[in-house]
Amino acid sequence: MSPVLTIDDLAFEVRLSASRKTLGLTVGRMGELVLSAPPGVPDEQLREFVMRKRLWVYKQLARKEALQHVVRRKVFTDGEGFTYLGRTHRLRLVDGPEGPIKLTGGRFVMPKVMAPNGEAHMIRWYSERAKPWLESKVKAYADRMEVTPSGVTVQDLGYRWGSCGKGGRLYFHWKTILLPARIAEYVVVHELAHLHEPHHTPEVWLRVERSMPDYERRKTWLAEHGMSVEGLQG
Repeated sequence: MSPVLTIDDLAFEVRLSASRKTLGLTVGRMGELVLSAPPGVPDEQLREFVMRKRLWVYKQLARKEALQHVVRRKVFTDGEGFTYLGRTHRLRLVDGPEGPIKLTGGRFVMPKVMAPNGEAHMIRWYSERAKPWLESKVKAYADRMEVTPSGVTVQDLGYRWGSCGKGGRLYFHWKTILLPARIAEYVVVHELAHLHEPHHTPEVWLRVERSMPDYERRKTWLAEHGMSVEGLQG
């Protein structure tokens, strides 16, 4: 288990990595706090760093709490924006019987009769697109990471972007396909690394870094912006 650094009402999980040369703070999707550091940094230096960053941490926590409480559900009207791989596409409702949703000409096209159950239809569309996209990324990274996943499943994982299951099966939230491609790729690499080690040990982060040298920037982006692209919200 990673050590914990507590300062006032803030508790940080301390993750040590030999590949790091600087200190870094991350505020996770559910408000979890992570302090990343190279080995050997004195506790006093860690505390001083956190004290300097406390205002930023509180601002991030307040922002995430606000995002959790302000849920603007889609109403499926013409012109609403829906995200796919980091880009927003406007919805166009058309006359006609039920049929498949299409992404064409930069717009999502949906028959009007499907709008009352639009959320379920869009989740199905996202899930169907996410599976082959994620499978292609898993295949692209698996060999270089020396792992052999048994398969990919896309489903609702609650507050997790992905998980590594028994038998080497990888699970991804359907919302992963809403993220920018480079961020979704980080989620893939992260889960592939867990095929070697289920916990967030320094070795896991080293494996992630070998395959994705800029993973820290992608990880930070996901922690800071992930909630803003979640679900079928406005």
